[in-house]
Amino acid sequence: MFKQFLWPAVGLAVIHLLMYFTFFDQKIFWYLYSGTALVMIAFSISQSGIEKGRHPINRSIMYGIFSGLILYGILFFTYQLFLLLPGQLDEIISSLYKDLKPDMVWQLLSLILIIVPAEEIFWRGFIQRKLLEKASPVMSVAITSILSASVFLYSGEWTWMAAAFMGSIIWGIIYNWKRSISLIVISHLVFDLLFFYVVFI
Repeated sequence: MFKQFLWPAVGLAVIHLLMYFTFFDQKIFWYLYSGTALVMIAFSISQSGIEKGRHPINRSIMYGIFSGLILYGILFFTYQLFLLLPGQLDEIISSLYKDLKPDMVWQLLSLILIIVPAEEIFWRGFIQRKLLEKASPVMSVAITSILSASVFLYSGEWTWMAAAFMGSIIWGIIYNWKRSISLIVISHLVFDLLFFYVVFI
């Protein structure tokens, strides 16, 4: 069992170290995070390959788009509810949007082609997949979500950790259900693009 989880533990340590440096300077965040994402992809594929999906690609695309739209809809109505409540809950989402939105074309391309696929390949296709070999589906989602949120500790923003945790819970559940990385990547991409470019804030 120790050997089985040795490489996931090494991978987590490496990603934590890289994310520590990634958040040193906001000006170079996108450069370092893109580099970190490439390491995530390389490490995951070298250790476990890419799991073949259970569904044809056209069905994965359909499910991915649909689930991404549903997740964005949930966020949209949650935000509208926050506007009606006292406090500054709506500003939490606004600050997350402003902090993370790509400002340049290459950053958007990196998000689409590198970062989102890397996050799902590493967290779902490597870490959660390994956990499923020994843990229950519920436990595997919970542990993966905590671990994925933990790498944003170095941002100093609890909203980044909360967003990573909630996103990982949702995409982890979908992964356990469909076991398709391509579906999860598409869902994540649809959600991110709607969040950043269909402005409701």
